[in-house]
Amino acid sequence: MVRGANGGRMAVMMMTAAIEVEFAYRECERVTRAQAANFYYGIRLLPRFKRQAMCAAYAFARRVDDIGDDGGHDRAVQLELLAREREAVAGLAAGSPSAEDPVAVALAHAKRHYALPLDALELLIDGVEMDVLGSDYGSFDELVRYCRCVAGSVGRLCVAIFSDGKADAHAHRLADDLGVAMQLTNILRDIVEDHERGRVYLPAQDRERFGCTDLFSADPGAVSALVHFEAQRAAEWFERGLTLVELLDLRSASCLQAMAGIYGRILERILADPGQVMGGRISLSPLEKTWVAARSLAIAGREQLR
Repeated sequence: MVRGANGGRMAVMMMTAAIEVEFAYRECERVTRAQAANFYYGIRLLPRFKRQAMCAAYAFARRVDDIGDDGGHDRAVQLELLAREREAVAGLAAGSPSAEDPVAVALAHAKRHYALPLDALELLIDGVEMDVLGSDYGSFDELVRYCRCVAGSVGRLCVAIFSDGKADAHAHRLADDLGVAMQLTNILRDIVEDHERGRVYLPAQDRERFGCTDLFSADPGAVSALVHFEAQRAAEWFERGLTLVELLDLRSASCLQAMAGIYGRILERILADPGQVMGGRISLSPLEKTWVAARSLAIAGREQLR
């Protein structure tokens, strides 16, 4: 009888834990649907469990990024909030995530199944801290370091999920490169928006070279030349990073192609007319995003048949 009672309690505990994990994933998916149209269009191509894990990674990244972008807090408060996120990562590493935090619960579950690299979460926080501190980027190498923190880190989380935790160092490097490409595209797309937040990401050396120290008072032709130059750099990072597709299963490769494809289309528009970024953010319509996602499945299939 005692064993039976213990067994019953164990079953109830397991069921409760499963319900909590499912609730946590649903909350992460809600955040992803609401906040990340480009990201969500891609991950819809994944099987359910991988899609849930990707939503957990995104929800954490969104929360950290929002701290850096919240103009309602002063710098000290932002740094304190980032310190709390570091504590949350430490809790994940110790196997004791906060049961009151759905994102931590979901990440802990995903970590067990996909060997998520927790140092990538730390790097993400490092990158957002650079934003809070108002870091300047004198050289392109300095900007790449920032991009590796805020986006390459997310790429490494994604490839861990794609590969069921079996990605090797080469795959992680390619995922990191692709993250840099996407972030460079974001930076070019959001020049006006970032300026309104008091941020300039394009390297000082490049701005000086093109005579665009102040992007908003420089000659428009010089600004367009600078933007085109940086966009070509981003295209090179895309070309290198997208070789990751060859290392993935079909659905993961399709997901990657979809996410990268959306950013790639934005980059193509920038390359075609660099000056348009000074008029505001460039985006794709829902129909275009759906088309990119559908096309990605075909491209990934062809790549795997080579």
